[in-house]
Amino acid sequence: MKDNQAKYPQLRFKGFTDPWEQRKLGKMGYTFTGLSGKTKEDFGHGNAKFVTYMNVFSSPVSNSEMVENVEVDSKQHQVEYGDVFFTTSSETPQEVGMSSVWLETAENIYLNSFCFGYHPMVEFDPYYLAFMLRSPVIRKKFMLLAQGISRYNISKNKVMEMLVPVPEIVEQQKIGSFFKQLDDTITLHQRKLAKLKELKQGYLQKLFPKNGSKFPQLRFAGFADAWEQRKLGAITDSFSGGTPTAGKAEYYGGEIPFIRSGEISSDSTELFITDAGLNNSSAKMVGIGDILYALYGATSGETSISRINGAINQAILAIRPTKGDDPYMIVQWLKKQKETIISTYLQGGQGNLSGSIVKDLLITLPKNKDEQAKVGSFFKQLDQTITLHQRKLEKLQELKKGYLKRCFADS
Repeated sequence: MKDNQAKYPQLRFKGFTDPWEQRKLGKMGYTFTGLSGKTKEDFGHGNAKFVTYMNVFSSPVSNSEMVENVEVDSKQHQVEYGDVFFTTSSETPQEVGMSSVWLETAENIYLNSFCFGYHPMVEFDPYYLAFMLRSPVIRKKFMLLAQGISRYNISKNKVMEMLVPVPEIVEQQKIGSFFKQLDDTITLHQRKLAKLKELKQGYLQKLFPKNGSKFPQLRFAGFADAWEQRKLGAITDSFSGGTPTAGKAEYYGGEIPFIRSGEISSDSTELFITDAGLNNSSAKMVGIGDILYALYGATSGETSISRINGAINQAILAIRPTKGDDPYMIVQWLKKQKETIISTYLQGGQGNLSGSIVKDLLITLPKNKDEQAKVGSFFKQLDQTITLHQRKLEKLQELKKGYLKRCFADS
C-alpha cells in the first residue's frame, strides 16, 4: 500500500470532508531507547524519574505520578512533551506494542528499559495521537507485528513502517478533545465506583461485630442486644446442582437459564438447558432471592442473591434461610468473611470448597429480625447503587470502543 493513500473514517464531525492521508510513522518522527546500562542499585533513589512499563501499558495518556526514582544520568534520553512510548513485549499478541503519550514538561524524566520512545517531528494533536494509536485499526496492526511463542515482541523498525491515519490538525483537535472528555468522564465514574466500594468495605467492618465480639461498632437506632453466633447449616437449607451430559443436543438450547459460578451475580446466562437436561441430570432449580455461593475455581467464596429463576451446576451451593433470617444480611456476612474462608479452607487459594464446609461456618447475626432486616436492606440499597454505577461505567467503556472503531480511518 502506498504512503499518503487517502482514506475516510466512518464517522466525522460536521464540516470535515477532506480525505485522510495514510503516512508512515517513521516519516514523521524518530525513535529513542529507554534506560540502558543500569543496575538494580541505580533505582529507588535519586533526583530523576522514569516512566514505568505499567504506566505505558495501562493508559493512552501517561500518568505523571506513575514514575519511580532513578539517579540523574546525562547519558540517558530525557522524554519530552508529546513523546509516544511503546511497550516492546508482552505475554500475548493482543497486548504487545501498547502506546502512551507523555504530556508533561518536567526535566530529568526517562523511559523504562522495556519500552521504546517515539518523538513526532510533524504537528500532531497529542490526544488524537494517543487515542488513534489505541484504536482497533492500529491495534490490529500491532498484533500482526507480534513475534514469539511464549512471549511476544515487536521490532521498532517494523513499527516505524506502519501506516497511520493523519487528518488535518483542526480535525485532529476535534477528535482528540472528544476522546479526552470521554476518558475524563470514564475516569470520574471509575473514581465514584471505587469510593462506593471503599465505603461499603468500611460499613462491612463497622456494621458487623469484629471477631470475638457480640456487638458491632455501628448500629441502627433502637437496637442494643448482643448478637448471637450460630452454624450456617442450623438456620438454612442448602443444595448444589449438576451439569447435563455434554454433547447431548436434546439437553441444551431450551428455555431454562443454566447458571454457572461466574454468573451468580448476573441477570442472564450464556447457556440454557431443556426440561430433559434438567430431569436427566443433578442440576437443581433456584429462584430469584435464593443465596448462591460459588464453591469451585477462580470464583470460590463469591456469593450473591440470585436474580434468575434457573438451574445451577455442581459448582454452586444454593442457600435458603429457614428461621426467618434475612438473606441479604447472610450474603453480606459471607462477603465480609470471604478472605478468611478462603485462607482457612483452600491451601494457597487452590482447590474447592464444599457444602459441608459452608454449613459448618459460624455466622454472627442479631437475634432481632428487625435489626437484620435494617442491615440487610442498607447493604441491598448500597449494592444496587454500586451496580448502577458499574453499569454506567460499562456503557461508557462500550461507547468509547464503538467510537474508536468508527472515528479512525482504516488503511
